Amino acid sequence: MKNAVLAAIGDELLSGARAEKNALFMAGHLHNKGVNVLRIEEISDEEEEILSLLSRWVGKTDLLVLSGGLGPTHDDRTRYAIAKYLNCGLSPSNAMYDRVVDRVRNDAYRLAYTERCRDPQAMIPDSAEAVYNPAGFALGIRFEREGTTVIALPGVPMEYEAMTRQELPEVFAPDVEHCWASVIILGIPEMTIAERIPEVINNPALHVSILPAFPQVELIIRGDAKTVASAERLIRSRFGSDVLPQGCMSLAEAVLYEARLRGVKVACAESCTGGKIGAALTDIAGSSDVFSGSAVTYSNEAKRNILGVKDETLREHGAVSEECAREMAEGALRIYGADFAVSVTGIAGPDGGSEAKPVGTVWFGFASDMETRAVMKRLPGNREEIRTRTVRFALAELWRMLHNG
Repeated sequence: MKNAVLAAIGDELLSGARAEKNALFMAGHLHNKGVNVLRIEEISDEEEEILSLLSRWVGKTDLLVLSGGLGPTHDDRTRYAIAKYLNCGLSPSNAMYDRVVDRVRNDAYRLAYTERCRDPQAMIPDSAEAVYNPAGFALGIRFEREGTTVIALPGVPMEYEAMTRQELPEVFAPDVEHCWASVIILGIPEMTIAERIPEVINNPALHVSILPAFPQVELIIRGDAKTVASAERLIRSRFGSDVLPQGCMSLAEAVLYEARLRGVKVACAESCTGGKIGAALTDIAGSSDVFSGSAVTYSNEAKRNILGVKDETLREHGAVSEECAREMAEGALRIYGADFAVSVTGIAGPDGGSEAKPVGTVWFGFASDMETRAVMKRLPGNREEIRTRTVRFALAELWRMLHNG
């Protein structure tokens, strides 16, 4: 298999009501195997759109994987479009659908999926074969035409992943020939990074993606194992202490790694992020050994009553201030008995800004038994973007504090 095309079907994707995840999941695994992903497409539920997709790519790629449109409702039209494309009828694959239903232990669900959803979820074009669904109920569809293997799968991410692993085991098998590495660099613009590693960027044996996301830039390097390992060593030597530890795929992982290395506890005090820093840390299994907790103190009352921020601080300087950020960090250090703490307090918008403190103004506090300091950033973007950038910067600076302390 040399080339692949991935397509996601659903009006909800085009309207922005749902984010597409399946093709992105599959593209990464295909790329790791050295398969060239020619295109990722998102199309509507309309039969004509699906027929057009099949006509465009069958015979022009080795693999075409479709996601979505195989459920039991009126807007699930993928199976009908495939039958029309193959110029054949539809018939129930009862034996395979019975295997699916046999997994259900709840009688009410079993009855619903047996009687009401068998048609259409068991219906398969006569010129194709059914694909067993180990994680859901709608059967998938597989056929080959003009050298192209076409696999149509449900759009539910859990089902899509289970069925791609089942149908394309070679894509997910360990591979000694192709591999990839991720290197995350903090505080250096992407153009500067590229200029400092020309031997990596210009190496024809490597595929390098540069992905900036303030305050970090992630380099994803793909190629054969030996060349990738050599490139990663060069990058790490070139950027030194601005690079996250090897094996850390996120800022949160790096914070936990460094805390474990030093045998210390970390804590947070959050206002404008509403617990997102704590969530990023606790998303990682086993974080409880070094992460003590996060106090979400959105109101001034909470800042006073929980963290011990002084009345005069809030009255004279306001909640979004250097003084408040420092006292919040010191409060988190105290109430959690931690060794290091980070705090955030800011204006994420869309309202609440002023000329002196516009939307995007965020103060960060950092406290340890050695020092307390605070830094202010003016972050661009809408409310969610400001909150996301706040979380990243807080974690980045907390990691530097742990790493350099």
